[in-house]
Amino acid sequence: MKKYKCVIFDCDGVLVDSEVIGNQVFADMANELGAQIDLEYALKHFKGSFLNECKAHISKLIGSDLPDTFEDEYRKRSFEAFKTNITPIEGVSDVLNKLTIPFCVASSGPESKIKLNLKLTGLLPYFKNNIFSCYTIQKWKPDPSVFLWAAETMGFKPNECVVIEDSLSGVRAAKQGGFDVLGFTAHDYNNELEAEATKTFNTMSSLLNMI
Repeated sequence: MKKYKCVIFDCDGVLVDSEVIGNQVFADMANELGAQIDLEYALKHFKGSFLNECKAHISKLIGSDLPDTFEDEYRKRSFEAFKTNITPIEGVSDVLNKLTIPFCVASSGPESKIKLNLKLTGLLPYFKNNIFSCYTIQKWKPDPSVFLWAAETMGFKPNECVVIEDSLSGVRAAKQGGFDVLGFTAHDYNNELEAEATKTFNTMSSLLNMI
């Protein structure tokens, strides 16, 4: 008998294949300021992180403050890149079609970004209003607040939910909130998730049997 009553999905890297796109834009903009990093570096250090933490990291690399326009420019460039290149994670549509329990999305990104990427990949109708953004409550992973907010709004306790995450900060946030968390390792570049997640999986086709 399945023990979970609700599934809480992260968005980037779990529902939509956006991490490479967004981090390439971030690396390009950092390099324009003299950072001299590549995509591999960006994915290793910035994947799943709050943008302000990434900005602070780049600021240290270049030895100066970033322009005040950096975040707005990043959003503009990344949104354009998403429109051209983003795709759903392979197999996730089948998972959403077959789920028989409630589910939602809880992400570190702004709600506008979450909705854009879900719309571009055809996944938005699955979630309707069940979208929870860290920006709304101004608390970011590894703080568990966004997951706790999502669970409460959906009508469930943390121990009745399972979180699906692909980043270490997300896994730690879920665990801190009292959730089981399944780590999606398809793009676990640093091999970090297995040691901390409740369980891990590498393809979406194996997820349904785990929940």
